Amino acid sequence: MREVTVRWGSKPPVLDQVSLDLQAGERLVVVGPSGAGKSTILRVFSGLLLPSAGSLRIHGEEQRYLRLDQRHPPDVRLVFQNPALLASLTVRENVGFLLYRHSRLSEREIRERVGRALEAVGLAGIEELLPGELSGGMQKRVSFARALIDDPATAGGRVPLLLFDEPTAGLDPVACTRVEDLIVRTTELTQASSVVVSHVISTIERCAERVILLYGGRFRWVGTLAEFRRSDNPYVVQFRSGSLRGPMQPAEL
Repeated sequence: MREVTVRWGSKPPVLDQVSLDLQAGERLVVVGPSGAGKSTILRVFSGLLLPSAGSLRIHGEEQRYLRLDQRHPPDVRLVFQNPALLASLTVRENVGFLLYRHSRLSEREIRERVGRALEAVGLAGIEELLPGELSGGMQKRVSFARALIDDPATAGGRVPLLLFDEPTAGLDPVACTRVEDLIVRTTELTQASSVVVSHVISTIERCAERVILLYGGRFRWVGTLAEFRRSDNPYVVQFRSGSLRGPMQPAEL
């Protein structure tokens, strides 16, 4: 991202000339108060929103069009806060959805790839169940299997970009740990780069290699997880402690 700005009309920009380099295989966590623009970054990365100014390049190719307007969109996979499974389709059809729609693989090959993805998230043998027959935690893991499905159409040598939007919001501590482990495992299995948006300290601790704090449309702090733990930056200190005192205003927390 190079000096990316996103604004709505005459309001202050949601993102204000932010720049970012994401390395292959890196796990980045974006933190900040609600309404800071974290999910907007995911929408720009995923091709669901074009910036008002600035540029975005994925694998060196500038992204000038919305995802549905691109002939060969990059391999970007978004894992929603809600599992977002299609209720009328089986688990197999949900996990292999894009392969069924766009690949030339045989039914047997798709079933094999779906089976491997489900086994990786600890859900082997549930292919023919419907989402409504699964617990909330199982549905979340199915959404992860969908994100790590092996797609032979992906350009050789190009790692996918995985985007996670508040993946542990509203979960109990044990469920959080399970999902956090899945994020790391999914990234490693696909050799992907990942961007995680989260408010949850345990998710930051378990998933991040690098952390960005976003506030007021700008990156107020960038550093490694170890640096995040010990930083005396006032934005980081306030976020870590949950204090009402600091540069981030209480009305926006």
